[in-house]
Amino acid sequence: MKRRSFLKGAAATGAIVATGFPHIWNKNMDLARAADGEIKVGVLFSLTGTTGIIEESLNKATLLAIEEINDAGGINGMRLVPIVEDPASDPATFAEKARKLVVGDKCVSVFGSYTSASRKAVLPVFERRDNLYWYPTLYEGRECSKNVIYTGAVPNQQQNEFIPWLVQNFGKKFYLIGSNYIYPKEENNYCKKMLESLGGEVVNEEYVPLGHSEFSSVINKIRSSEPNVIFSTVVGDSVVALHRQYRAAGLDPQKMPMASLTTSENEVAAMGGEAAAGHFTSAPYFMVHDSPENERFVAAYKRRWGDDKVTHFVSEPSYFQVHLFKQAVEQLAPSDITPPTIREAVKGQELMAPQGRIRVDPESLHTWLWPKIAMARADGQFEVLTSSSDWLLPEPYAAYPGQSCTEAGLVQK
Repeated sequence: MKRRSFLKGAAATGAIVATGFPHIWNKNMDLARAADGEIKVGVLFSLTGTTGIIEESLNKATLLAIEEINDAGGINGMRLVPIVEDPASDPATFAEKARKLVVGDKCVSVFGSYTSASRKAVLPVFERRDNLYWYPTLYEGRECSKNVIYTGAVPNQQQNEFIPWLVQNFGKKFYLIGSNYIYPKEENNYCKKMLESLGGEVVNEEYVPLGHSEFSSVINKIRSSEPNVIFSTVVGDSVVALHRQYRAAGLDPQKMPMASLTTSENEVAAMGGEAAAGHFTSAPYFMVHDSPENERFVAAYKRRWGDDKVTHFVSEPSYFQVHLFKQAVEQLAPSDITPPTIREAVKGQELMAPQGRIRVDPESLHTWLWPKIAMARADGQFEVLTSSSDWLLPEPYAAYPGQSCTEAGLVQK
């Protein structure tokens, strides 16, 4: 009986430890995250695989910001220690690496992800452990997590001005082509709602696998359906293949342009300026944006990673979100640096980013940004055609009237 009682007690103690209770155990774990003058943070972007073409630049922008902070004395004298993992464009590997960074390495925050598939894969790790994930990518919205700081654009920040501008300048017939996962489908859902309000028409809607590279059948359908606009949410290597095959087919961007939410300077550099020229992108940031902050960012990025490198609308938030992290953490004593305290400290934080002054919305933890529309040029850069006159409120549930992301969580109005 005594042995059984002992085993019961040991099992109960093990359960307490596993769940992180009592509070003093949690506190000791948290202290390990900011000890000996160091703060460990995870860097979780794919360096290989189908989205490595874009994610390696997000890794570079993140490390640049960390180096800048450390070179300037760190955060209240504490150095940031980045722990870099390569999830190889695989959602399951993202989840595995996230657990390592949060549980094994005791990182106080993790900066990472490009695709929504990878963000969804790691989300349970951060919600179960009450850790903090910093997500820099434009995404589809329809998410309200207290464990993610969202610094990329949501649909209303890319499409509210873009779709009416395309209809006015090219016409109402749209061909929707995207990669086959949640982000393109939700963005297209929002696009269709906007087109409906404008009297527009979707002539076809099609999705291809991630990494898809053979677009001849898509090109043939586009040619036969004769849309005014090809609305593209294709990502990664597929962007390069689609543009090159569009050009090889002799299609004319002056008559039937591709309008993208996902084609940046990085993909343009990979495909060549001639393949991108005349097509359009909507985003909060372009490398040619004229501001002192952007001039410094571009110069620092080239100096660190090579004069042939480009910045773009996902590398820019990858960069500024690390500086937002710094602003939040420098308000805290070393013993108080935990994911929940960082989350509270970042609410309402403002920063003069390369694109303009940005702000973390305290309700949704999404970011106020500056929408722009630009046309790709043959030299590999963009020409900005329109810029928002003011920063724009992020509305992650804009496509779903009656739903809103608040500090209390998702609410039905």
